[in-house]
Amino acid sequence: MNAMPTAPQYLVEAGQPARDRDTVLALWRGNLGQDARMTAKYEWFYLRCPHGEPLLQLLLDVPGQAHVGTASAGRRRLSWHGQDLRAGVLVDLAVLPQHRSLGPALMLQQGLIAAADEALDVLYGFPNPKAAPVFKRIGYSQPTHLVRYARVLRHAGYLRNRMSAWMAGPVGLAADIAIGCRDAFARLRGPSLRSAWADQADARIDAVWTESPKDDAVLAVRDVAHLRWRFDESPLATTRYLLVKRAQDRALQAWFAVQRIEGTLHVRDFWSVDGARGMAATHVGELLRAARKLGCSAVSVEISAPDAQRAGWQATHFVERSRRPVFMRWTSPEAPYASAPIFLTSADEDE
Repeated sequence: MNAMPTAPQYLVEAGQPARDRDTVLALWRGNLGQDARMTAKYEWFYLRCPHGEPLLQLLLDVPGQAHVGTASAGRRRLSWHGQDLRAGVLVDLAVLPQHRSLGPALMLQQGLIAAADEALDVLYGFPNPKAAPVFKRIGYSQPTHLVRYARVLRHAGYLRNRMSAWMAGPVGLAADIAIGCRDAFARLRGPSLRSAWADQADARIDAVWTESPKDDAVLAVRDVAHLRWRFDESPLATTRYLLVKRAQDRALQAWFAVQRIEGTLHVRDFWSVDGARGMAATHVGELLRAARKLGCSAVSVEISAPDAQRAGWQATHFVERSRRPVFMRWTSPEAPYASAPIFLTSADEDE
């Protein structure tokens, strides 16, 4: 007599963000952050995304007939040579403590892959480096890193970790003055620019995006509609924009979306009339000047990009501080865009 088939311990089911809101929030509770913050994130990221609903997977514990885990991929719009590409950024993996093992998490990720094969061109994410073997095992590649660059503006605090406190103050002040003079001299030699702050994405950003060269890179679409959702409507952080304009006619040349956390100005996203060919050093110089006026001690930015896109930052003395692996899985890996260079910033994450 044939043995009865064993019922599976878990099943992965496709979720619906509107229908399964309470289920997902219950699974997040105590696992992914403060409840109020995560509820606000759900309303914004899951229910109001202009690019479409996230792909949502739920893990069912079959014997208990209860959901015990969830994982999602938020929708993003990419572009390559004018071709729209549908992307999903991996987010919000949560499994209840008593079910945490490799199997349930792997099943959720495989469920997302199956859903993405029907709905998306690519999945990408920034998992913990310790998870690299798991992601490679299920078909992801690691084509690049998201690199954090930083530039110190006020050196006393930085130097206190490297010399006695009584010396750090005067030496830091001398360094601030000398480097500030160097930056001011570089600005005098460059084109005449003016910059101003804005609390919302400026409509002129669309023209900068549309008219800028894209070259061969795969890019997230950086138009006003996306920025207003990604930053202006986000309940998770306050973002401001530095708009860099040509002095003679006030034509917008570049923009930076920034968030100030304590003394550091974090650049979350940016673009310019030079597009994929790189942010000009003179435009980065305007950012440094504005940050210095705000009293910031440092400026940081995270970029995954070809050399040309990083050159302007490096020319203004940004140095690498850390890096995170970027994992990608293309639905059609033989397509030409799957081997193209990719441009990402921290804005291409979920928060």
